[in-house]
Amino acid sequence: MLVVWKRSAYDIYVRQHRSERVQALLDRNDPTVARLLRADQDHARTLEEVHRAVASLGLRGSFRARDRVGDTTGFDLVVCVGGDGTLLAVSHAVGDTPVLGINSAPQDSVGYLCGGRAGDVERCLAGALDGSLPTTRVARMRVLVDGRVAHARVLNDVLFCHPNPAMTSRYLLSWRGTSEEHKSSGLWVATAVGSTAAIRYAGGRVLPLRSRAVQFVTRELYDLGGLLRRGGIVRPRDRFELRNKMREARLYVDGARIVVPVQMGECVQVDVDAEPLGLVGVAGKARPR
Repeated sequence: MLVVWKRSAYDIYVRQHRSERVQALLDRNDPTVARLLRADQDHARTLEEVHRAVASLGLRGSFRARDRVGDTTGFDLVVCVGGDGTLLAVSHAVGDTPVLGINSAPQDSVGYLCGGRAGDVERCLAGALDGSLPTTRVARMRVLVDGRVAHARVLNDVLFCHPNPAMTSRYLLSWRGTSEEHKSSGLWVATAVGSTAAIRYAGGRVLPLRSRAVQFVTRELYDLGGLLRRGGIVRPRDRFELRNKMREARLYVDGARIVVPVQMGECVQVDVDAEPLGLVGVAGKARPR
């Protein structure tokens, strides 16, 4: 198995970058950094638990930091030690191999996509390998810009907007045979997996985990009574596209780390369920409403 672990915020700020400001905030117990050390300690304990479980079960494990995932082919299982952000980042490098997320700091980390958590690692690893912990195939999106694949494995969502968050996003939205001109703060497109994330709080709804549909929601749409579409469900055979009217725009894929530039006049399209991902242990988990 391949085990991919994140670096905690404390590790990055204090140990790696030796930030004097962050250390000063920690020294005076500033509330803005109150959880950093606790989350780091919880994460370290969970990573040690993973090492022990791998040894106890007699497994062959290769351990890599999240920023050095590399090639994931040839493994029977990919285990992500962190939270949903770690699993999202790693999922871009994973094809058919099932993925098990271990929430390493449940007090401070979101883990909707994680099938395991700290304190229960050995049972989860054993269940993932013997099949008693089920694998759910979930849809991913493929995003194209002018017919070229910009990203083939979008697990959560894509945000289309102006590079400056204070600027108006201008584009043409085409869906189900109609076209509209929008001025807004941008537009979310999310999979069923991503429906519990940002799009939900922008006005979207939670979709069943196995759904092959995606949904879009417009952020702060400027509508002077034209009854423009603020959102909708895009089925696998629906044609949905955005045509950029700005000098420059951006696609932010599964967060802020993957950024795709979109030039004026270029067309953004999504393919639903282009390459599903196997998530271990998430079947039956309660989803937000």
